[in-house]
Amino acid sequence: MNSGKRFRLSLVTRWSALVATLLTVGILIALALDHLLPGQPLAVLGICLLCVVPIALITIRSQIQPILSLFRALEGTVASYRDGDFSFSLHWPQNDELSDLIEAHNRLGQVLREQRLDLVQRELLLDTMVQNTPVAMLLVAELANAPRTIVYANLAARQLLSEGRKLEGHALNAILEAAAPALIEALGRGGDGLFTAGEGEDEEVYHLARRNFSLNGRRHELLLLRQLTTELRRQEVQTWKKVIRVISHELNNSLAPLASLANSGAELVRRGQTERLPQILETIGERTRHLETFILGYARFAKLPTPRIDAVPWDALVARLAGQVSFRVIGELPPEPAQVDTAQMEQALLNLLKNAHESGSWPDHVELQIRRVQEVVRIDVLDRGSGMNDAVLTNALVPFYSTKRSGTGLGLALAREIAEAHGGRITLANREGGGLVVTMILPVG
Repeated sequence: MNSGKRFRLSLVTRWSALVATLLTVGILIALALDHLLPGQPLAVLGICLLCVVPIALITIRSQIQPILSLFRALEGTVASYRDGDFSFSLHWPQNDELSDLIEAHNRLGQVLREQRLDLVQRELLLDTMVQNTPVAMLLVAELANAPRTIVYANLAARQLLSEGRKLEGHALNAILEAAAPALIEALGRGGDGLFTAGEGEDEEVYHLARRNFSLNGRRHELLLLRQLTTELRRQEVQTWKKVIRVISHELNNSLAPLASLANSGAELVRRGQTERLPQILETIGERTRHLETFILGYARFAKLPTPRIDAVPWDALVARLAGQVSFRVIGELPPEPAQVDTAQMEQALLNLLKNAHESGSWPDHVELQIRRVQEVVRIDVLDRGSGMNDAVLTNALVPFYSTKRSGTGLGLALAREIAEAHGGRITLANREGGGLVVTMILPVG
């Protein structure tokens, strides 16, 4: 046997030896008493029991007491593990089955300590990343018979909603009382979407994403608010460069043939061959009309006139739209007339309805809902098309941005310009179950 190992004595062997020792002692005492008190078996038995039983009890108690203490220590360490404290380890001096149990228990504690340390380090890394991300993050718990409570907020969320103050433990509705109305409306609308906060130079565009999940048996919602203003401005610069290239290309494609045709016409006049002049002039007229149509399409967006506000009944405006594109009206129209520039608003809503048809939605799933909500009029154009991914949703309102091969990218941008010229705004959001909802918010009066 290896001298480095302790001699192993199992519990069965030790207890068997103990029982055998007690029996031997009892037999020896009985033989001694029988020799001293011959012919008195009852006296011998009584004296033998009085001697052996206390010895047996004291011996068994001395052997069991350490085991009971060990079990109590095991119970305590298990309770500590349950509370997240893995710093305890145990020791058993004997080399038996209980020592194997204690060794396995200590190895388990070591594994749990290492895992806990690794988890703490990962949590610190994750918290550092989350706290320093520019995306505002809010984790909201939904408690039964209680307001929705913020259980986590990073630095960006604190700066956005409470000027850097702590948000944990506060009711979400109480925090939103001081937030921008556009944010409150976006949260109330449900789903992901874009919204604009501020006015003029302070206008900021945000993308709202929300996800629901269960944590510790309770429903939670994660809200992500990403500022897109800088990204949109950079995209606008790239888009304007693209527009300049497109316009330059179109002008060159039109002006070069016009110059060539004009030279040909002049040459024919010089030669006195005027019979081909009508054909040349007709071709020049066609190219000129095409160029005029192309330029007017862009000029209409760049030079949107100031709206001429008139009172027009909503049913009359909806009837004019229904004569140009099919859709289904949801609910009742507001009884108060619309205070809009009729031509501009008709153009804006027509663009939105045509986009809904081009989204891949069934025609009977294209819907229009107009209703008054507090001090604003809300116009929703809904479809059941393919919706928009995050990249398209981010850039959809940028002028000249289009995912269609032949698209100009002016439909949504022109609708946005018309809404803002009326003192309103436009937001986009994907619908649950598929499709998109484009919402136009207009002030009342």
